[in-house]
Amino acid sequence: MLWLAALAPCAALSQPASIVIGAVVSQTGAHADLADPYRKGMLLWQEQTNASGGLLGRPVELRILDDRSEATAVAALYSTLIRNQGADALIGPYGTAATTAASPEAEAAKRVMVSGAAWSRSVHKRTPRYLFQACAPYVSFGAGVVAIAKESGYRRLAVLARDEVAAREMAAGTVEVATKLGLQAGEVVVYSGDASDFAPLIAKVAAGQPDAWIAFGELRDAGELVKAMKKVGYAPKLFFARSASDRRLMDLLGQDAERALGAAEYSPRFPTAGNAAFVKAYTEKWKAAPTAAAAEGYAAATVLAEGIKRAGSTKGEALRAALGSLVTGTVLGEYKVNAAGEQVGIVPVVTQIQEGRVQPVWPQPLAAAKLLPYPHWAEREYK
Repeated sequence: MLWLAALAPCAALSQPASIVIGAVVSQTGAHADLADPYRKGMLLWQEQTNASGGLLGRPVELRILDDRSEATAVAALYSTLIRNQGADALIGPYGTAATTAASPEAEAAKRVMVSGAAWSRSVHKRTPRYLFQACAPYVSFGAGVVAIAKESGYRRLAVLARDEVAAREMAAGTVEVATKLGLQAGEVVVYSGDASDFAPLIAKVAAGQPDAWIAFGELRDAGELVKAMKKVGYAPKLFFARSASDRRLMDLLGQDAERALGAAEYSPRFPTAGNAAFVKAYTEKWKAAPTAAAAEGYAAATVLAEGIKRAGSTKGEALRAALGSLVTGTVLGEYKVNAAGEQVGIVPVVTQIQEGRVQPVWPQPLAAAKLLPYPHWAEREYK
């Protein structure tokens, strides 16, 4: 039997080396619960990829390190993945601040990093060469409702934002899109996160006679805005609050939530590329339906894999060129980036609350219901 032992080292040597994909994700600390589905989305992708033969005929090894929810730890961990653990390519961490810290490490080593959960334009401010965004950016969250306003013949928009970074960036992106389409949006109206009485704000904004209200803030803000509008007897022709895609708005408002528009970057219901199969596999593996974070992790890995296939390599320049020109479907929508690596293909779906359900109404290929007008309070029928 000595000949079998002699063959064993040869068999081991014949196995192709793994493609190592490195990532840093919070697994402990304050952000662990938020980031956990992101990690699980990647792990599902790895399992499916290896079950179907790997990438370029090689198995995939996903190495995920824990940043303990500390953005200051991220850079050193990516350095470890690149220099000590042989990472061929990278998936970005969960969050904008962490990705901002990680990107210089990828740039210095000329390793491609696909960002699945860095939503702010600030990450691309210095025009990194090796960073590619695979998620819906903040600036895209108002694009759908602006398109609806344009199609409906509305010209005057009021754009509001809670005084926080994400909301202000969403609002600024909305004004930018509206201006390009020839609509009147004016300056963003910023309100304090401590605001409790929205009546003065409504009076101020309503004086400009806007056709549409487009608001970015928390779920509570959307609820208080609607309550205040009803109290003063005011209703615009179109009312959008980014958080109105959350069905909990109905818990806050009951039937007064009807016809409010919102924006959702992901839902297990959306008929995006591969989503039905992803939802089935994720639910079977993790015993829970996928969240937006899970879809972001899975989409980032999917995009990276498609880039590696197109490039035929994990080498920096070849993979960078492939990802820069790649257009492909993901569970989040169409991946497509500009010259700076910023996502321009994925736009959040516009939803509307109709008869107690949050229904996708835009874009048409993903719509499950027709857009309905936002009625005045005197015209509403309560059941």
